[in-house]
Amino acid sequence: MNRLNRQCRWGLLAVLTVSRFAAHAASSDELVPAVECRERNGLPNVLSKLKSGAAVRIAYLGGSITAQDGWRPKTLHWFRQHFSNARVSEINAAIGGTGSDLGVFRLQHDVLEHQPDLLFIEFAVNDDGVPAQQIIRCMEGIVRQTRKRDPATDICFVYTLAGDMLATLREGRFPRSSSAMEKVADHYDIPSIHMGLEVARMEKDGKLVFKGEKPKTEAERAALGDKILFSPDAVHPYTDSGHQLYLEAVVRSLARIEKVASRAPPPLAAPLVADNWEAARMIPLSQAKLSSGWRRLNAPTNSLAKSFGNRLPELWSAKEPGESISFKFRGTTARIYDLVGPDCGQMTIAVDDRPPVVTPRFDAYCTYHRLSTLSVAEGLPEGVHSVKITIHPEQPDKAKILSQRHEKMDDPRRFDGTAWYAGAILLLGEPL
Repeated sequence: MNRLNRQCRWGLLAVLTVSRFAAHAASSDELVPAVECRERNGLPNVLSKLKSGAAVRIAYLGGSITAQDGWRPKTLHWFRQHFSNARVSEINAAIGGTGSDLGVFRLQHDVLEHQPDLLFIEFAVNDDGVPAQQIIRCMEGIVRQTRKRDPATDICFVYTLAGDMLATLREGRFPRSSSAMEKVADHYDIPSIHMGLEVARMEKDGKLVFKGEKPKTEAERAALGDKILFSPDAVHPYTDSGHQLYLEAVVRSLARIEKVASRAPPPLAAPLVADNWEAARMIPLSQAKLSSGWRRLNAPTNSLAKSFGNRLPELWSAKEPGESISFKFRGTTARIYDLVGPDCGQMTIAVDDRPPVVTPRFDAYCTYHRLSTLSVAEGLPEGVHSVKITIHPEQPDKAKILSQRHEKMDDPRRFDGTAWYAGAILLLGEPL
């Protein structure tokens, strides 16, 4: 997990390089009023189990802010203290640098198979820059999958913030990503908590410094004074300060949510949008046709399988040009859940009779291996489609790609290769 957490931090920074201008260009009537907590139908089922002293499983689905040693373990500890007779356990389903568009595919494997009683969903920062309609599709897919699996599973949306969201919150409105999520929360009567609203108020009042390095000298400590230092990078809070404020926001909100009268689980509402991603599914790679050079990697003999085995249902490797996978599916969208890293190459993607497309599995952050997704086909006409993905014979220009972040190859031998590591097919539809 330490390795995964390090990957989470830098993976999210990669996501944040996406332009945010479009995300914050929404007109004011699209942005909902900023409220720290909307109780809605509350969390009746999990609170009942907690108060009765039962075993309770709390799942955390999110990005690197949730993966940090922060609000997630802090709230888990609070639940254990506040409901000391209950047996509270955790389902940690946080992956840095990922949003709801991966969360909806991995929900079944990472969360629902473990039978949660409460599901916290945190994607507001990583979904920033994503079109509002796409956020709604994915978040509604997560909700509908969860409610269909077990209507008694309570859900709570939680929103975090990055530095360029501060201005909108200061004006009393949610940023675009959380505003889109509120439409889903309203439709399904799901409680929501904005963990960063008080942070924005404190920053506006001059009581908090949002971004800065911790003081190292007496002069730096004197300059900071009694102000709270929130984060080193305007995204990831410090554990003892920023994440503590996030915890306090959750605790205040849960006190309000507890007052909501206990009710039976509401019936599953009609879809908010017809093209929501309820049908998103993750299929083990072994269900595709693999060429002869593929090898399944297993822990503990393989370090990558050991590091990522809790996320990928399987992990396979092929290293030689010409090795391929192929499959057919009925649906509209296909992706591959894979790894990118120093020794990875590039893929030739052929879908139906369309011209092949070459896509690298190497980017400016590939000084280490991390989880990623390869887009194969997006928004195809509903129907049956054929896919073949082949390792390209040429490596991408890795030195040039790394130079985008002023990185260099520490050892050229470590970066030499055309490898591909893949674990699952992500489908909007069904495999054939």
